[in-house]
Amino acid sequence: MLPGSNPAHSYFDCRYAVLREPLGFERGAEHLADDSAAIHAWVAQGDRVLSVGRAHLIPEGSDGSAPDHAGPGATTCPAFGPLADAENRPAIQIRQMGTRAEAQRMGHASDVLSALESASAAHFSAKTGLLQARKDAIPFYLSQGWQLIDEPYTISNIGPHRSMMKQLK
Repeated sequence: MLPGSNPAHSYFDCRYAVLREPLGFERGAEHLADDSAAIHAWVAQGDRVLSVGRAHLIPEGSDGSAPDHAGPGATTCPAFGPLADAENRPAIQIRQMGTRAEAQRMGHASDVLSALESASAAHFSAKTGLLQARKDAIPFYLSQGWQLIDEPYTISNIGPHRSMMKQLK
């Protein structure tokens, strides 16, 4: 789904159930202020969304740092060093990737990520993708051609992360 429209409630239900509820966040933390400007992708089985993700264009002049979630107490995620090089722009950030436990290891996350990468290259003319991966997700992203670009860091109330990058064009 391209920018300008919001996904159905079932999309956000999946985002909450997979990414925020297990960490004790309240409802609403699954929404981000710029969701309407992002590309969204998901895999559903009937009316139940199984896997989700989104990508947004990182504005010119931005270093990519942003609050990790909506609501009070959000930690600001670190900047992406590669954005200092103009050759890496336009750049997108993949965020809010998650798959329900019962649907993992079925290729759904790969499908969502591939759709976000393709749509970002086509719609935003993105050259580079950036993301902040939870420790447990790093092997998945490595298997999809993403590269680690920094040292480990911790996002408060979420856990250990690493920043990653992929050339899209």
